[in-house]
Amino acid sequence: MPRGQKSKLRAREKRRQARGETQALEAAQAMGESSSAACPPSGGRCAATPCPAQGTPSSVSADAALSCTDSDEGARNQDEGSPSSSDGAEVLCRDPLNKKVVLLVQFLLHKYQKREPITKADMLKFVIKKYKYFNEILKRASEHMELAFGVDLKEVDPVRHCYTLISKLDLTFESTMHEEENTPKTGLLMIVLGVIFMKGSCAPEEEVWEVLNMMGVYAERKHFIYGDPKKVITQDLVRLKYLEYRQAPGSEPPRFEFLWGPQAYAETSKMRVLEFLAKVHDTVPSAFPSWYEEALKDEEERARARAAARAQTAAMASARARGLGRQLLPV
Repeated sequence: MPRGQKSKLRAREKRRQARGETQALEAAQAMGESSSAACPPSGGRCAATPCPAQGTPSSVSADAALSCTDSDEGARNQDEGSPSSSDGAEVLCRDPLNKKVVLLVQFLLHKYQKREPITKADMLKFVIKKYKYFNEILKRASEHMELAFGVDLKEVDPVRHCYTLISKLDLTFESTMHEEENTPKTGLLMIVLGVIFMKGSCAPEEEVWEVLNMMGVYAERKHFIYGDPKKVITQDLVRLKYLEYRQAPGSEPPRFEFLWGPQAYAETSKMRVLEFLAKVHDTVPSAFPSWYEEALKDEEERARARAAARAQTAAMASARARGLGRQLLPV
């Protein structure tokens, strides 16, 4: 191919890529303007998750989180006579980096939806602009992605500074959703699993929704991230066996409750869920003594089960080897 034609093709490819990145940023801005995030995109923790009585409270109040991320909800709360936002909320909203954090979160979500690579160069070029603030903005956005969506931002190429978003639990749920619904829902599942764990392995539906309502997630209201939340947790996650949703025995009128499904037991553990919730509340799992003890027992039982399974596999392999050896011996 002539050199001039190659140069034209490279230039055309660069223009196409630039248009794609610009569209990604425009989509991120549109999402950021039309919707609110589930948790405050600040250095503080999200308080809209179950806060056990025996644990330490989150460093950011639920009122602070909601006032920064959902002004309509805040206005309704004030109209209904609820307490005004805390001083912490005002600090969060005044933080000049928060706008960039929100844009970066939406940019990352867009990349996740499109399954496109994430690079430091693109984040600087299309979102952050100023290099001196990159590390702080990236740190806050990464924390927000982890706590609100249950995904970790990992650097996979330290030389070219390429990143990828990885589900905290390697759940297969994400890959089953349609393309237009492909936003991380692991965080939502983790919260529901946490409520079930803290309620003694079985949580009434109304108590699950009480917690989700604190996050701005409502059963009868479409959510800009989770879509139809009620369908997600009562149908999608149930069909995929991450949750069980059943009528409470003997309830009249009928009431429903949630339990962990077999897929949740297979892919996560009580300790991992407790670690997630502890991080949300800016503390450690041992700050919740009774649940921590239960999680430790669960870890020990799992370790014994794995050891027994390995021993059985080794014994079967040894038996097959002996049988094969006898077959090869001369008669």
